[in-house]
Amino acid sequence: MESQTELTVAQCWQALREGVVGRIAVVHDRRPDIFPVNYAVDHGTLVFRTGSGTLFESADGTFVAFEVDGYDVKHAEAWSVVARGVAHEVYELDDALAAMRLPLHPWHDAPKPRIMRIHPDSVSGRRFVVKGGHRVGEPAVDEPVVEEPATEVRS
Repeated sequence: MESQTELTVAQCWQALREGVVGRIAVVHDRRPDIFPVNYAVDHGTLVFRTGSGTLFESADGTFVAFEVDGYDVKHAEAWSVVARGVAHEVYELDDALAAMRLPLHPWHDAPKPRIMRIHPDSVSGRRFVVKGGHRVGEPAVDEPVVEEPATEVRS
């Protein structure tokens, strides 16, 4: 595999569906800020819950960037996907009820009454081999391989 591969749009959406936590980049008081959120993919959009604070105030009705990444331990490959688009609060009854059925469960006790939906106008991603990356089921680079002695089976 090449050291870096661009993901197709379909591969990006698959990676987004497999992710658990993403980060939303917004501009607040003319400065960039980033917020981790758990999210769900829903019909070509990204849905998350938030409180009524900085994230909501900075994201509602504005362009945002959403990033999620992961690591494939079988192949020692990392991937990263960025979706860019406008975020809006979900407030129409049918849409809100549908969003409430998504697997969106805030990780802490702070109230998260606002449901937000990002409508991406671009999605891009890449996958790359991690030099010296950890692989499951294989010995580490510095770890010696120990051969098991052959055993004879007698009947």
